[in-house]
Amino acid sequence: MPKLLPLSLLLLTAFGSAHAAPTPITIEQAMANPDWIGPPVESAWWSWNGQQVEYTLKRQGSQVRDSFRLPLSGGVGQQVADDQRGTLDAADRVYDSSRQRMAFVRNGDVFVRDLRSGALTQLTRSNDRASDVNFASDGGVIWQVSNNWFHWNPRNNSTRQVAQLKADKNPADAPKADVLRDQQMRTLSTLRSDRAQREELREQGERWRQADPTRAAAPIFLGADVEIVSSALSPDARHLIVVTKPKGYDEGRGGKMPLYVTESGYEEAEDTRTRVGRNDPEPHAFWLADAATGKVQPLSLDNLPGIATDPLAELRRKAGKDALKGNRPLELMSDFMGGGIRWNADGSQAAIMLRANDNKDRWIATTSATNARLENRHRLTDAGWINWGFNDYGWMPDGRTLWLLSEESGYSHLYTQTGSSKPKAITSGNWETSAPVVSADGNSFYFLCNQKWPGDYEVCNVNANGGAVREVTALDGVEDFSLSPDGQQLLVRYSAPYLPAQIAVLPSSGGEARQLTDTRSAEFKAREWVQPQMVQVPSKHGAGHVWAKYYGPEKLEAGKQYPIAMFVHGAGYLQNVHARYSNYFREQMFHNLLVQKGYIVLDMDYRGSEGYGRNWRTAIYRNMGHPELEDYLDGLDWLVETKQGDRSKAGIYGGSYGGFMTYMALFRSPGTFKAGAALRPVGDWHQYNHAYTANILNTPDIDPEAYRISSPIEYAEGLQDNLLIAHGMMDDNVFFQDSVNMSQKLIELHKDNWSIAPYPLERHGYTRADSWLDQYKRILKLFEQELK
Repeated sequence: MPKLLPLSLLLLTAFGSAHAAPTPITIEQAMANPDWIGPPVESAWWSWNGQQVEYTLKRQGSQVRDSFRLPLSGGVGQQVADDQRGTLDAADRVYDSSRQRMAFVRNGDVFVRDLRSGALTQLTRSNDRASDVNFASDGGVIWQVSNNWFHWNPRNNSTRQVAQLKADKNPADAPKADVLRDQQMRTLSTLRSDRAQREELREQGERWRQADPTRAAAPIFLGADVEIVSSALSPDARHLIVVTKPKGYDEGRGGKMPLYVTESGYEEAEDTRTRVGRNDPEPHAFWLADAATGKVQPLSLDNLPGIATDPLAELRRKAGKDALKGNRPLELMSDFMGGGIRWNADGSQAAIMLRANDNKDRWIATTSATNARLENRHRLTDAGWINWGFNDYGWMPDGRTLWLLSEESGYSHLYTQTGSSKPKAITSGNWETSAPVVSADGNSFYFLCNQKWPGDYEVCNVNANGGAVREVTALDGVEDFSLSPDGQQLLVRYSAPYLPAQIAVLPSSGGEARQLTDTRSAEFKAREWVQPQMVQVPSKHGAGHVWAKYYGPEKLEAGKQYPIAMFVHGAGYLQNVHARYSNYFREQMFHNLLVQKGYIVLDMDYRGSEGYGRNWRTAIYRNMGHPELEDYLDGLDWLVETKQGDRSKAGIYGGSYGGFMTYMALFRSPGTFKAGAALRPVGDWHQYNHAYTANILNTPDIDPEAYRISSPIEYAEGLQDNLLIAHGMMDDNVFFQDSVNMSQKLIELHKDNWSIAPYPLERHGYTRADSWLDQYKRILKLFEQELK
C-alpha cells in the first residue's frame, strides 16, 4: 500500500491552507432549495472533434436539464438553443475499430458521426426507443428496439431487421400429443388434406423468405413459457445470446402503500415491491440463437465450477431444510452492476457474466458463435457476498483476451485473462481500481484509483501488460472521466467538499488540468466554510483504524468540553469520507451550523462502507449494526480523548442506513448517546428488499438468527435516551410501515421519550425544501435541548 501522507500535509494538499473564519449560516439557509448553491455539472461529454465539450445543468427553479456547449479555446458555456439540439452528440457512444466514426443514441434514435468531416447521419426517426448500439464487423451499425434487432448497411444506406425475438410457440412445431386429435386426423381425410396444404404454404413461404435478400429474417421463437430478459447481437449480425426467465414467475406477495395527500383528494394506494425472501429470484436460462435460421440452442451451465455446490447447505440444515440438488439457479449479472453480455469485435465469441442467486459466486463464461457450450473464464467466489460493484469487464482489441475487475485479492483490481489461463493482475495493492477504460490505441488502461488514501480519487493509467501505475490527474476528487475521440485528451468531472461537480480538461498523458466551469453562485463562492479534516480513528475492536471527517473549531478552547454530534451516512455500501462533494451537502452545512453553535462533529466510514476493500465491506455479513456500532463507540472515545469532547453530551443521527444505526446505537448502547434522530430508518430487515438484504443476511427462512440480531426492533426495550423518528410516508424504499411498526413497539414498551415526524409527500430522498427544513429544525432542537 502506498505510504500515507502525514495528516497535516494531506489536509493542505486536499483543501488548501488556513482561511478566514467560517461564514455564519442559518438552518433556513442550509436546508433551502440547493439552487442557491449553483447547479453541479451532472454529465459531460466530448463533441465529435474534441474541440468542444457538451454538458448538462439543472435549470434554476425547475427540474429541466439544459445542455451547454463550451469551446476548449476559451469563453463561457453557451446554452444549446432548442432548434440546435439536433446537433448535440451524446455521452454514451461507441467507436469503430479505426476510431474514425462514432455511433450513439439520442432521444431514442440512432446516429452515426464521421469524425473526419463531422457529418452526422440519422439512422432512425421513431417513437420506439433504440438501445445497445454498436458497430458491425462489416462497417455497419446494429441496434435493438424492444426485442427486435436491426442492421444498417452504409454501402447502400439500407436498414434491415436482422432478428425478431418472440416469447411464443413456434408455429412449425408439432402439437402436443392428444388422443382425440390423433383420432380425428386418422379418420377424416379432409382434415389431413387441409393441414398438409397449410404446411406446404408455410414451408414455401419460408423458402421464399430465405431466398429473397429483400426480406427480413423469420422470427426466432423461444417458447410460450418464457419471458425475454435480455439479448445481444454479434457484430456480424448473425448470432444472438438470449436470456430468458420463466413466464409469470411468482416473485411473492407485494404490498400496497397508502397515499394520503393526493391531487384527487381521495386516499389512493400504490403497489410496492416484495419483501426479502418472499420468493427466490427468478432463475435465468441462456440461449444461442442463429438469426438466419432461427435455430435456438440452450447454453449448458454444467461447466461452471462450483455450480452444483450449495454454499448455504449448513444453514439450510440448521433450519431443517435439505441442501439444493443439482445446479444452483443463476441470473445474468446486469449492465447496471458492470456485467452483461459482451461479443468480441469479429463476433466469434461472446462473454457472459453470471451470478448465483444465492449471491456467493460470479462467473465470466464464453461461448463460440457456432458451439453452444459455455466455458468458464473466471470465477469469483465469496463466503460473504459478491459485490454489486467492481464487476466491469470486456474484450481487449485482440478479441481473445478479456479484461476484468475482481476483488479476489481483497481489493478491486484489474486483470486480463486469455483462454483457460489464470488471470494476470494488472494492478495491485491495498487500494481500489474502478471504472476502467481501454485506451484509444489499446495499449493501456485508464481508471479511477485511490492510491494515496481511500478518499482521494484520481485518474490513473497503467500499461495493458502491467507495471507501474501512474496518476494522470492531481484533482483529489475525480468523479468520472472520458477520453477524447482521438484519445489525446481527458475530460474530467471532479469536485471538492464545497465545490459541486465541475469539468476540466488535460492531456491524456498527464499535465495540469484546465478548469472549464465553475457553476457556483456568487453567494455560495463568497462564503467561508468549516473544512472537514480527514482523520484516522484507532479501532479498539480489531479494525485497524476508521477513516472519518471531523468538523470543529479552528482552535479548541482550553479547558472547554464540547458537545458531540455523530453523523452516520446511508446506503450501507457508500463512502462519505472523501475529497469529493458530498451527497450529504445539506448535512455538511448543518455540521457547519453545529460547529458554529459550539459542537464538534464526526462523520465516519464505518465497516461496511465502500472504498476500503472486500474485508471491510463484508465485516457486517450476518451481523448488521454490530461492527458499525463498535466503530462509532471508538469514534466517541477518540473525540473525548483528542478533541475535548464531552462524553455525557453526545448525540447521533443519520438517514436510511444511518437511521438504522441510530436505532442500534440508542437501543444497544443505552446511555451512550443522550439523543438520536433516526431518519427514514430500517427498523426490521424482514421488511426490506431482496436484492440488498439477502446479500448480507441471506434469507429469513434459512438464516433467522441473522435477522434477529440485525433488526433494531428486537432491541427496542433498551431505549432510555431521547429519540426522534422522521420518515416520508411515500417512501417506496424503506417503507413508512417500518416506522409505524417501531412506533407500535415503543408504545407497547411504554416508552415516552420518543417522537415521530411523518412527511406525507416525501419518498426516500426528500425533494422539498420545507420538508428538509422541518426535519432538521427538529434535529437541531433535539440536540440543543438534550446536549447543551
